[in-house]
Amino acid sequence: MTSYNAANERMKRQYFAYLAEAQGHSEQTIDAVAKAIARFEAYTRYKDFKVFHVEQAKAFKRDLADQRGYRSGEPLSKATLYATLTALKRFFIWLAGQPGYKSRISYSDAEYFNLSAKETRIAKATRPAKIPTLEQIRHVIHTMPARTDIERRDRTLIAFTILTGARDGAVASFKLGHIDMVEGKIDQDAREVRTKFSKSFVTTFFPVGDDVRAVVADWVTYLRTEKLWGLDDPLFPATKIAIDNNRRFSAAGLDRKHWSSASPIRQIFKEAFDAAGVPYFNPHSFRKTLALLGGRICRTPEEYKAWSQNLGHDHVMTTFSSYGDVGSYRQAEIIRAFSDQREESRQAI
Repeated sequence: MTSYNAANERMKRQYFAYLAEAQGHSEQTIDAVAKAIARFEAYTRYKDFKVFHVEQAKAFKRDLADQRGYRSGEPLSKATLYATLTALKRFFIWLAGQPGYKSRISYSDAEYFNLSAKETRIAKATRPAKIPTLEQIRHVIHTMPARTDIERRDRTLIAFTILTGARDGAVASFKLGHIDMVEGKIDQDAREVRTKFSKSFVTTFFPVGDDVRAVVADWVTYLRTEKLWGLDDPLFPATKIAIDNNRRFSAAGLDRKHWSSASPIRQIFKEAFDAAGVPYFNPHSFRKTLALLGGRICRTPEEYKAWSQNLGHDHVMTTFSSYGDVGSYRQAEIIRAFSDQREESRQAI
């Protein structure tokens, strides 16, 4: 069975280069686009893009809606359908402007990848985000063991994430020289740290508790004074893997190098939360915890702006709209408080 089309591959390479170089999209985004296009090609049995017809788009939409997730066995969510079809729509819009395709594909043909208005509303509907409370995070930190180097690193990893709000990609690439425990700050220098959009900024430690800060301080002191590591060594070193007495690969302490990705960090979070009997929350959810904390303790617009900048946001509305959603329980508390205040005012009159 054909599983490759040379002409299609050439156009896909050009499109991926366009997304990366002209649009500035990340590797993860381009991978998702590639997956969507591959799904469509598999459905059409790798027909040349030049013979694209709107009937292919219509039939593919129906087939995609009937597919089920590999792991869950459930029908694909509307959000997955929307993301896949939107990626295809944008690809064919781009393709319609390329030499050799202009006379074969019109821009309006790509519109047939659209979901119905109802399905689009379902796909784009916002849902309450699962956000850990500061109390839950502190409970996890205080229940984690700290007997070995690896256990100490893992506990510090979680304490550091809530102390700084740093993204997991950045956390994996920090060096000892980036952290200043005296001034209470971390330098997110994009020349050496994998920050979002390669943006450099300094984060002052968030006020989440002296006990949390102490965990990080002890770790930094341990690396510098006992391990004798320098400023260019990793703040959170990878696990060294060696062959044990049973000729099996196993953890053998800390390796003097960075993690190549943030995947091990997410696994450490999952295991720590499971062990503490707390539902799993990924590293990014800690940023939402901090946004909600800022909403509660910041008293002026200037204070909230500073809090937002400390998270690395240029615009305060990014923090407010993307991270600062009011939970349903808190929403109910606020509305009930209005009723109580009104009743008190009526009684005073």
